[in-house]
Amino acid sequence: MSDQDSNPTLSERAMSVLRALVEQHIREGQPVGSRTLAKTTELALSPATIRNVMSDLEEAGYLRAPHTSAGRVPTDLGYRLFVDSLLEMRPLDKVTLGSLNDIIETNQPTQQELVEQVSAFLSGITQMAGLVTLPRSEHTRLRHIEFLPLSDRRVLAILVIEEEVQNRILYTDRSYSSSELEQATNFLNAQFAGKELSQVRQNLRTELNAAREDMNELMCEVIGMANAAITETRHERDEFVVAGQTNLMNFQELSSVQKLKALFDEFNQKRDIYHLLERCIDAEGVQIFIGHESGYEVFDEVSVVTASFGARDNIVGVLGVIGPTRMAYQRVIPIVDVTSKILTATLNDRH
Repeated sequence: MSDQDSNPTLSERAMSVLRALVEQHIREGQPVGSRTLAKTTELALSPATIRNVMSDLEEAGYLRAPHTSAGRVPTDLGYRLFVDSLLEMRPLDKVTLGSLNDIIETNQPTQQELVEQVSAFLSGITQMAGLVTLPRSEHTRLRHIEFLPLSDRRVLAILVIEEEVQNRILYTDRSYSSSELEQATNFLNAQFAGKELSQVRQNLRTELNAAREDMNELMCEVIGMANAAITETRHERDEFVVAGQTNLMNFQELSSVQKLKALFDEFNQKRDIYHLLERCIDAEGVQIFIGHESGYEVFDEVSVVTASFGARDNIVGVLGVIGPTRMAYQRVIPIVDVTSKILTATLNDRH
């Protein structure tokens, strides 16, 4: 589930106390004391015994005492042990499954709309931040490309990729006539129409690097423009849609201005989150990064739960939820898992 494996050597009693404490803290969001556990759980242990066990757990690194509180909260290591060894998953209820299926089956959204709606679904159902990467386009095909002249040395590139039409404005070193761009359009479609984008990119790079002497100046410029248009498409798709960022303001542990600013800056820049999601693209099942496990300081106070989704036997993207380390893992994990499977099935049906 993560890059870090737990190898617990704790007694059954210690594991029971840890489980009860983590569940209580997830529910209440407050440090948990021995008296509280003795009263509100079925541990059948005295407060003194629970206190001793909690002390041992703290010494082992699974609990910590925030400030001068008499209670304890789980550390990242404590949450990791809880998730890997103590968690009881809750199957999704029919209402949740129905709402997810309605999004996908009833509305028949476009791919972009589908990603946005799934992200919003994850956010709404968990009350955290939901995110979905735009499906990778490496295995989609370029159906058609066309260039049209614009003013001020600009060219409009129109790309038909699968069923989607995308427009790009390219800034060129000189102006091009309609006849020149028509010649370029015919040449590119003859060479590349119907090929997968990954193959088109590779062929364009080969053409550019070869600098063939028998290629006239216009064709060299055309290859450069086509490469710019296709490369921009790739970068735009190396992004993700995020919804519900403001939900994180509702969690006390994330409510400081400094923490929220760092998180919101990251949502805008998208760099670290995308790199983290890239690490999950080829992983099987649900991946969970708790606090510092992500390797990125901005996520030290949150957990990221992800799962990849695919189409035509290829992994094309990742979806997930970002929330506090004090999230209801037993509910969030099945939501992420089932959503990825339904999205995969939907994308397969479309191809």
